[in-house]
Amino acid sequence: MSMILSASVVRVRDGLPLSASTDYEQSTGMQECRKYFKMLSKKLSQLPDRCTLKTGQYNINFISSLGVSYMMLCTENYPSVLAFCFLDELQKEFITTYNMMKTNTAIRPYCFIEFDNFIQRTKQRYNNTRSLSTKMNLADMQTEIKLRPPYQISVSELGSANGFSHISVGEYKGTGKISAAPHQRLEPVTLPGIVSFVLSLLCGALNLIRGFHAIESLLQNEGEDFSYVIAFFLGTVACLYQCYLFVYYTGWRNAKSFLTFGLICLCNMYLYELRNLWQLFFHVTVGAFSTLQIRLRQPQGKSPDYNV
Repeated sequence: MSMILSASVVRVRDGLPLSASTDYEQSTGMQECRKYFKMLSKKLSQLPDRCTLKTGQYNINFISSLGVSYMMLCTENYPSVLAFCFLDELQKEFITTYNMMKTNTAIRPYCFIEFDNFIQRTKQRYNNTRSLSTKMNLADMQTEIKLRPPYQISVSELGSANGFSHISVGEYKGTGKISAAPHQRLEPVTLPGIVSFVLSLLCGALNLIRGFHAIESLLQNEGEDFSYVIAFFLGTVACLYQCYLFVYYTGWRNAKSFLTFGLICLCNMYLYELRNLWQLFFHVTVGAFSTLQIRLRQPQGKSPDYNV
């Protein structure tokens, strides 16, 4: 009998399980497939957004979008079109129910376990194909799968000593070449991150303009203090370096961001006589906000050993 057996929702960057089916069989085959779920969850960031793993009498299918992966286990004879329509429904409902900020900041496994109620209802519908009323969706999905078939992962590839590092998926339709060093990629940019980036650029530009004005004043009046020029340009460099840290991965990134923020504070303390309190508050607040966004946008590192 063809049917869907279980499903899971997993965060792509670290394999953290967000929700999963709570009713699953305890057979040997099912327990083996749960191991495959666990192994796949560690490699999601290295794989295309639509994949299938055939494990004898069971198939594991998953799709990934917006940093979240939707995985399902079904019998080998379950139609792939229905399987990916099922995953597409889970994806649409999850995106509607939970915003991206919640999924990015989740730290506890299965913190959205209440989503299992929707998984169970949808699974029952798809296990009773006569009651399905998604013929148009099925037709669209069938066309999409023909145009862009899921990447086929073999059990031997999954069980290799080096994981998926040797899999050549650069030719996979609809995907680019997968990075050989996923730990150096950062999480997706959020709206607060974009705001902090723009504000840091603005503060850097303001410091640069004031620095040139200080040079002009220094040339016109020999008694002016050259250290103000240095403070303005150091502030510019600090703001631009915060932008760099936000965009690119580097070693000791968090420590560098805190040191850069400290430099911003010192520069503004030294420029106390040339700026009013609102200007000082603006520059220091933007520096603190940018430091926070750098801290929140962490690298997509190796997955923890969660039980999925």
